[in-house]
Amino acid sequence: MGKKYKLTTEKKKLGNSILYRVEALRDFGIVKKGNKGGFVESEKNLSQQMEAWVSGNAWVSGNAMVSGDAMVSGDAMVYGNAMVYGNAMVSGNAMVSGDIKICKGNVFAYLETLTEFTTIKQEHGILFVTEFKGHKEVSGNS
Repeated sequence: MGKKYKLTTEKKKLGNSILYRVEALRDFGIVKKGNKGGFVESEKNLSQQMEAWVSGNAWVSGNAMVSGDAMVSGDAMVYGNAMVYGNAMVSGNAMVSGDIKICKGNVFAYLETLTEFTTIKQEHGILFVTEFKGHKEVSGNS
């Protein structure tokens, strides 16, 4: 089916890295052709398959990867070796880093760096995470 997005010439400098805004090349999921998304360091950070997307001012860099039907939005930051996949959603001011894996469910992360669970709240099958530390995996509709 070909590529679903391209890297634009719009750049954001982050430390020693340069991130590029993504732009949809075709319709998929809730994204329409021509929609501009968030920022990635390279195509290795956002899958060209399924409906994965980075939107708003969110960014993904390093060895981090967003795939499946996952969404990273708002001002969220995903970096290091973090993986966001399945139907996971990371939003707000969340920072996901290290070896964190967020997958297979609706996860709304707000506030601090996501690196040991310290604060978790569940409402109506949705997991609200406000802080992680260490090496964790979140999955399911919990």
